[in-house]
Amino acid sequence: MEHYLVFILIAAAVIASPGPGIVLTLKNTLHYDFRGALPGIAGVALGMLLIAVISAAGLGILLTTSALAFTLLKYLGAAYLIYLGIKLWRSSGQVSDLSAGKRSSVRHRFCEGLGITALNPKPIIFFLSLFPQFIDPAVAYVPQFVLLALTFSALVVVIHCAYAGAANLARDKLRTPRGSEVINKVSGGVFVCFGLALTSSK
Repeated sequence: MEHYLVFILIAAAVIASPGPGIVLTLKNTLHYDFRGALPGIAGVALGMLLIAVISAAGLGILLTTSALAFTLLKYLGAAYLIYLGIKLWRSSGQVSDLSAGKRSSVRHRFCEGLGITALNPKPIIFFLSLFPQFIDPAVAYVPQFVLLALTFSALVVVIHCAYAGAANLARDKLRTPRGSEVINKVSGGVFVCFGLALTSSK
């Protein structure tokens, strides 16, 4: 496949840019630890993979051509981000305990990562505009698409883990009731801002 390295560089730049997924990874790392952020990272990566499949199956084209479908998904995603933001803002500054309710907590963090990604229509537009630029029409489509989709998801894991590793270094200084409260307020405010911004996207 031609220009595969270019695809990796562009995808890495897009993934590394601040967004709801990155904020979620940082928040989970500071609340739990590096290992505790992994379920959310897995959810974001799986969400990206599902969106890539949806785009390839033609549903992405429906969303880009149907104003109603795009608007419904946009407002649903915005409402979810605002809900998470308000929930974080109103939560206490109590430091999280990873050992308490570990099973349900891991599932919850995974679903948060999956929901934040799957309910955002912008990645669908991104995949529809980016993938065709790197697919050779003279070669079988499916193997090329699978390679690009898996590469993108793998980059999500690598880059989010890098963010989590960096946040983990500062975790001890912020792992206090006051520090936890500040993290909740900042993360909640950012999620609400992302949600409001999503409602104005076209």
